[in-house]
Amino acid sequence: MKMTFVSAMLLGMILSILVTAQDAQAAGEIVIVTSLPKDLFETYTKAFESRYPGTKVVVKSKKTSAAVAYIRETASRPDSDILWASAVDAFAVLKQEGFLAPHTLPQEVAQHIPASIGPYPIHDPDGMYFGCALSGYGMMWNTLYLQAYKLKAPKEWTDLTDPAYHGHLAMSAPSRSGTTHLTVEAILQGYGWDEGWEILLNMGGNMAVITERSFGVPQGVINGEFGLGIVIDFFGLSAIASGLPVDFVYPSITPIVPANIGLIKGGPNPGDAKRFIHFLLSEEGQRLLFDPKISRLPVIPELYAQAPKGFPNPFRMQNPDMTFDIDLSQRRYGLINALFDHVVTYRLKSLKDAWKTIYEAEAAIQKRKSRGEDVAQATALLAEARTLVSRVPIREERANDPAFNLDFSRETAGLQAKYETEWDAAAKTNYARAKRLATQAMD
Repeated sequence: MKMTFVSAMLLGMILSILVTAQDAQAAGEIVIVTSLPKDLFETYTKAFESRYPGTKVVVKSKKTSAAVAYIRETASRPDSDILWASAVDAFAVLKQEGFLAPHTLPQEVAQHIPASIGPYPIHDPDGMYFGCALSGYGMMWNTLYLQAYKLKAPKEWTDLTDPAYHGHLAMSAPSRSGTTHLTVEAILQGYGWDEGWEILLNMGGNMAVITERSFGVPQGVINGEFGLGIVIDFFGLSAIASGLPVDFVYPSITPIVPANIGLIKGGPNPGDAKRFIHFLLSEEGQRLLFDPKISRLPVIPELYAQAPKGFPNPFRMQNPDMTFDIDLSQRRYGLINALFDHVVTYRLKSLKDAWKTIYEAEAAIQKRKSRGEDVAQATALLAEARTLVSRVPIREERANDPAFNLDFSRETAGLQAKYETEWDAAAKTNYARAKRLATQAMD
C-alpha cells in the first residue's frame, strides 16, 4: 500500500508539473533577441499583447554582433524564439550555420508582400527569415549645428570628403553595426573597390568619432556632439517626425534592403513566435511602422497610400543604376569588417592627423600658387600623400576570392590575425608617411 500511495503522489506531482508547463506554454511567453530601438519593439510588444491577451513578450536587447554570438552560444539549449534585426547579413550567416528554423507564411499574410525590392529579395527564398520593414541608408545632420559652423547640407557620399567637414562627422564601425556594414558595402559596390575605399578613407579622416553602437550616431547628432552622421533612415525620419532640428537625405547610391525577423532553431515557443511574425507582417502590424517614433518603411506597397505626408515610398525611389550583389556582400562580410577596423577604426587618430595635414598643405599650396610661385614639387608630394592615405592594403580580386574569404569566417579564422597584423602595420606606415609628405609640401 505504501508504494501505491507514494506512486500516486509522484503521479500527481508529475501531472501537476505537466499542467503547469502547459499553462506556461498557454501563457505564451515569447523571447525575442533584437538590436532594434526600444521605441520600436515596445510599440509592437504592447500591440501584440493587447491583440493576444495572456501572451507575454520578453525582449533581450543586444547589438547585432552580440545577438549572433548569443544565438550561437545558446544553440545547444535555445532560450529564445525570435531574432529581429535590420542587418540581413546576420541572418544569412545564422542560416548558413544552421541556427534558424524554416517557416512558411500563411497565404493571407504573404499575398500582400512582393517578392523583392529592386534586386533584393524581401524574404529568404528558403523561408528562414522574412523582411518586415525596408530600410535605406544615408546622412543625418543637425540643422542648427550646420548653421553655426556655416556648413552645407550634403547630398552624396562624396560630399562627406570635403575638408569643411573635418571633425564634424560620425559613424559606427561595420563590425559593430550590421546596418553600417551594409552602408560600407553599398559605397564599395556603388563606386567600385578603389574609389569606394578612397571615399571611405577620406570620410574616415573627417570623423570626429567612430561610435560603439549605431544608436550613438543619431544621438550625437541630435545632441550637437557632432554635426553629421551616417545612419539607417529611420533614425533620421523618426527624429524629423518628432520635431527635432535635424534633416536626412538618401544619397543616389544606397540600396533599399529589408530588416528581418526569423525563428531561432529549437526555440521554446515556436507556435506563438510564428503568431508574432504573422502579426508583424500583417496590414495591422505594418501600419504601426508609420508611428512617428518608429518611422520605418512597410513591405506592403499598398499601405503607402495611408502614409504620413512626405513619407518616403521605397517602391518609387529605386535607382536603376544601383546594383547590389547580395552574395558578394555576405561572402566577404568578415573581411570587410576586419579591414575597415584596421585601416579606419583602430587607426582613426593617425588617419585624421594625416588628412588634417593634407588639408593644411592644400591651402598653403593654393596660396603660393595664387602668388605665382612654382608649386610643382609640392603638388607632387601632396599627390603621393593622398595616394598613401586613400588606399587599402588588399586588391579587389583578393578581397572577392571565396577561398580567401573563408579565412575571415567563423569556422576557419586561423589566418585572420596574420592578415590583420599586416593591414595594421601598412596603415600605420602609410598614414605616418602621408603626414610627413604633406608637411614637406608646406615647406
